[in-house]
Amino acid sequence: MTATLIPATLAFREDGTPYSPRFDDVYHSTFGAFEQAEYVFLRGNNLPERWHNRRIFTVLETGFGMGVNFLATWAAWRNASARCERLHFVSVEKHPFSRDDLRAALDAVVAHTPHASATAGASGTSIARLAHELVDAWPMLVPGTHRLEFEGGRVTLTLAFGDAIEMLPKMWLRADAIYLDGFAPAKNPELWSPAIFKALARVAGEEATFSTWSSAGDVKRALVQNGFEYRKTAGFGAKWTMLAGRFAPRWRVRRYEPPLPLTLAERHAVVIGAGLAGSALVERLAARGWRVTLVERHAAPAREASGNPAGVFHPLVSRDDSSASRITRAGFLYALRRWTALDAVAQTSAHGAIEAPARTHAGLLHLATDDESQAVAAALASFGYPEEFVRGVNRAEAESIAGVALAQGGWFYPRGGAIDPASLCRAQIAAARALPDALVDVRYGVQVERIERAGDTWQVFDESSALVAQAGVVIFANAHDAARAAALNFAPTRSVRGQLTLLDESPLASLRVPVIGDGYAVPLPGGVTLAGATYEVDDTDIALREAGHVENLERVAQMLPGLQGAAADAAAGAHPRAWQGRVALRCVTSDRLPMLGQLGDEAAARRDAQRLSGAWPLDLPRAPGLYGAFAFGSRGLVWAALGAELIASQLEGEPWPIERELAEQVDPARFLQRALRQRSL
Repeated sequence: MTATLIPATLAFREDGTPYSPRFDDVYHSTFGAFEQAEYVFLRGNNLPERWHNRRIFTVLETGFGMGVNFLATWAAWRNASARCERLHFVSVEKHPFSRDDLRAALDAVVAHTPHASATAGASGTSIARLAHELVDAWPMLVPGTHRLEFEGGRVTLTLAFGDAIEMLPKMWLRADAIYLDGFAPAKNPELWSPAIFKALARVAGEEATFSTWSSAGDVKRALVQNGFEYRKTAGFGAKWTMLAGRFAPRWRVRRYEPPLPLTLAERHAVVIGAGLAGSALVERLAARGWRVTLVERHAAPAREASGNPAGVFHPLVSRDDSSASRITRAGFLYALRRWTALDAVAQTSAHGAIEAPARTHAGLLHLATDDESQAVAAALASFGYPEEFVRGVNRAEAESIAGVALAQGGWFYPRGGAIDPASLCRAQIAAARALPDALVDVRYGVQVERIERAGDTWQVFDESSALVAQAGVVIFANAHDAARAAALNFAPTRSVRGQLTLLDESPLASLRVPVIGDGYAVPLPGGVTLAGATYEVDDTDIALREAGHVENLERVAQMLPGLQGAAADAAAGAHPRAWQGRVALRCVTSDRLPMLGQLGDEAAARRDAQRLSGAWPLDLPRAPGLYGAFAFGSRGLVWAALGAELIASQLEGEPWPIERELAEQVDPARFLQRALRQRSL
């Protein structure tokens, strides 16, 4: 169960140094925060020289604090004449600052740093400006992993909010440089415990270096015990010595090697499907310089479930903070950041060439049912989520937000809402194609029938057995058709029919925000209300049914009494006009979680089934270059962007955007793993 996130308390000593009352220690040396970062961590890891001409370079830090080390590293990257193409900075923080406190702390540090307002290299950007960008992008204080992107995605900050002892073993990356930072070992011994160094040894690259201002005996012993070599050098400020060194184990210290990029002759991927999953993949891969061939059987993107007039997006709150809740929370927050970035691209595109996704910004109400009201109330009280994430509301408060009468209260997601999925898909594809040196080929009206391995690449064929494309990577984002096209036996997906109802001249024309519960109601332009949706398993009939419209109205009327008259008329067959609506088929798995990541090699697993009977996900044989992003059910809006980022990170050998244990929950090979453990192969 996820622990409650307790923010840091900001205080200052008389000399203006930021100070932690909880740990009775300062956040940086009194001789200067940025001076310490440059001396101890940048020079201690021989940066920026070590990232010269590298495509990807990853820094791992044990305590984020105020972000001074990140800002100093970012500024050094900007100033480097031969910098890496993409800089990843991964850091853990148990007690993050609120946005306002972070701003105050950094303003104080910058004011006391003579060179902080000077320009950082040819870019002309000061550390003070970088600090403002960090504060503006600062995430909500909720537990889990948060991915922030700067410099058009070329500088990525992955923040893990939680206890380092719990979070570091869950992170999956290959660290090139390690910053051992945090409050003094005597003040915060857990951050310098053997478990921390063991976790670092799991993710250190072969040539990884480390540095720290501490030279405590326990630190030196823990380093040696986990395969690190250290040397003492002159310390910074009042410190006589500091430690620097490298990862050079003389024995095996880990079971699995940390991730590496996929070995390919060309970074070229074929993405099959142009719905929410495929469109997000195109954007995320193109942003990294990949050549992408998008293949879609319809004449345009978002013609199936992604073509609904609107879809709702919101996190998921549960009393035990389940895996589904954690994955949905991470996806929701990451999607908001990606959509904001798309808005910015649309604003700067020439002649409106890129359309901003059409979405609401007034929040979303989730009305409680009798079964869940107490559980969710307990979860809100237990986890102490910030009000910008979610807050409980009684009926009067909920009605004030909604603008219509409601049957009960519930909880309010200020950043939730509704979006036009098709406009999102179009924006992502357009943004990818508008990138400098973009290599995006879109092929509509092509039905993929099968794939074949040819040397080190995959060949994709259509229904007439004509070759459509050939690449080292193929990603199936075609929902119901993915398991067939990928020849997967262990992908238990099912179709769920969902019928929507559109009410013009709606009795709920004054509804201000989407309302969800046992059903949902979404206000659309022109006084139209979208009501939905039916949930009919293994029913693939796409014809509209009057019974489905009646069901939608009756369920929504239980939440919004203003619709009771229309629901009664519908049930009596007295609806005055022809029904309007839409039917789409959702693709779901038996555990209701998506399929995201590299596909398992089922043939190889069968051949080696006995040895693999106790396999963990990283033990499983994988189909080279084959990935999946499908079975999103009704949560495609909050899972698609995060899923695309996860797959892109796996392909590139970058730090994963969520904890490894969560990635394993959505691993497409999880059902193969279960079959192996049950010895059913």
